[in-house]
Amino acid sequence: MADRRTLLADAALAVVSAQGLKGLTHRAVDAQAGVAVGTTSNYFRNRAALVAAAVDRVEEQDNRLLQQGALEVPTSVPALAGQLATAVMALAHENAELTRTRFVLALDQPDAVAAGHERMLSALAQVLETMGIPDARARAEAVADYSDGLALHTLTARRGQSLQPKVVASNIQRLLEG
Repeated sequence: MADRRTLLADAALAVVSAQGLKGLTHRAVDAQAGVAVGTTSNYFRNRAALVAAAVDRVEEQDNRLLQQGALEVPTSVPALAGQLATAVMALAHENAELTRTRFVLALDQPDAVAAGHERMLSALAQVLETMGIPDARARAEAVADYSDGLALHTLTARRGQSLQPKVVASNIQRLLEG
């Protein structure tokens, strides 16, 4: 069972996904979490602390998703592209609420989200360097840009259209190979 802070942070994510940041209040989180009025303010004293908890929770959830199915570091570009495609598809479909929330937070609080994005980019660049892929940082940025763009379009302009895993993996592979 999740601790109280995690429960409240998850409730904050649900509120942001459904109502945007304007709907994120301590009372809304209390209601979403099914706890007594005032509970959220006991854990997160002000709105800035509540937003920071939501940003941290999004990063935790994104990292969990990126690590699912990646039991070992891939040894080939196609294997890595497949793992990344699986993660992108999970973010765009079964974890769409989390992705919507990440985009809302990123648009409203870009500085708060930037640090987590940099950690993700650095980790991917390190994997690429370990695999001997040249221009690792630039390729990691290209993959992140493609992945975020694809997830955004899947939630908006291409809503209801299914992604083809092989096509996504092929596109990521091309970005990795240059």
